[in-house]
Amino acid sequence: MKRKKIVAGNWKMNMTLDESVNLINELKQISTNDVDIKIAPSFTNLNKAVSLLDSSKIEVIGQNVHSEQRGAFTGEISIEMLKSVGVYSIIIGHSERRKYFNENDSILSKKAKMAIDNSLNIIFCIGEELSEREKGNHFELIKNQIINGLFGLDKDQIKNVVVAYEPVWAIGTGKTAENYQIQEMHEFIRKLFNDKYGSDISHQIRILYGGSVKPNNAEEIFSLNDVDGGLIGGASLNFSDFNAIVQAANG
Repeated sequence: MKRKKIVAGNWKMNMTLDESVNLINELKQISTNDVDIKIAPSFTNLNKAVSLLDSSKIEVIGQNVHSEQRGAFTGEISIEMLKSVGVYSIIIGHSERRKYFNENDSILSKKAKMAIDNSLNIIFCIGEELSEREKGNHFELIKNQIINGLFGLDKDQIKNVVVAYEPVWAIGTGKTAENYQIQEMHEFIRKLFNDKYGSDISHQIRILYGGSVKPNNAEEIFSLNDVDGGLIGGASLNFSDFNAIVQAANG
């Protein structure tokens, strides 16, 4: 079974409303039926983005969500807030959330369960820092992030999960992951899902690569057996770069 590629743009804390509108109007030009395209603008721009892309095949997704339904959590965003503006997918566990906001496996597991229980699809991020890679702990770390974060979900629930592998050591550091390292980790991740949920699930689940995908390396990375697209950071803020990456996924 051929898995449909995903190209998801994580805009992070970038783009004013006007800048977002301009980029979205450019993104509407992208033509492909063979790639699922997603963008994650800032929370303040989600409502406008959904409105602008109402008749488009591009999905607007959230960058994060709180683990509780509602309450006294100043500055946080709830699942029902996202759904109320037409957002039904979110990113959970991004490396920056783990590193800068101390989101651990327990918090992320709760977020994942809450999202799935409330009919949201998730892109669940995992990845290792340079220190773990250099110590040779990377496979064990990734295994623990997946087991602790996702394996509380049952077979039906896990179908609503996309995994994004981020080698944090290869993002904005000048270091790059070799193709064999990318494929090796994606294959390892898929085997974990096979061991837990069986071959049908493991063949279906889509695993994205989130390590500085650019127009000049996207086609090569996306051709790897177990890579099903990319979670794109900086290159998603530029129309020509993002479009080139989508077309690379288009094959």
